[in-house]
Amino acid sequence: MKIKFAEFVTSADDPRQYPPPHRPEIAFAGRSNVGKSSLINTLVHRHNLVDVSKTPGHTRRINFFNLNDEMYLVDLPGYGYADVPDEESQTWGPMIDTYLQRRSNLAALVCILDVRRGIERDDQQLLEAIPHFGLHPILVFTKVDKLGSQERDRRRRELADELGADPDEIVFFSSQDDTGKKQLWKRISDFTGIG
Repeated sequence: MKIKFAEFVTSADDPRQYPPPHRPEIAFAGRSNVGKSSLINTLVHRHNLVDVSKTPGHTRRINFFNLNDEMYLVDLPGYGYADVPDEESQTWGPMIDTYLQRRSNLAALVCILDVRRGIERDDQQLLEAIPHFGLHPILVFTKVDKLGSQERDRRRRELADELGADPDEIVFFSSQDDTGKKQLWKRISDFTGIG
């Protein structure tokens, strides 16, 4: 996809703060420190559209980004470990659930997992919840630059077996060398019709 421009629109923790639902949205979900911000920045060819932090739990609200005036990319707060007060992190679940339930223009959910850590309990809970929201998951495993080519093939088969998925549906991604970027845009285009 040719990126003409990408811009931050708003940060929300309540549906009244969401932008109007007149464009398709692709949301991004994953554990804290899985590389979600780096992935979005790599997709849109920008180093700093989404803040990248070494501190897990940096994203605490739902952030909307306008892409080419054609779609929104939506950065959801990370789950799992985060260096924030318990009472704050406990509000993230309901905030994300509300977004996933109410957003009629949400075309798909990009589920981001760490290829080395595999599918952890929180990841499994997310994957099991997706059909209840009537959504389609796009499965993306990050940090594949840490694996050799033979190890990547083996790991892809292992993860596909564990997920009961077609290996070709799993996107292996690296923000270091752009591995998987074209494949991920193709999957996004399949759901939005844009591209």
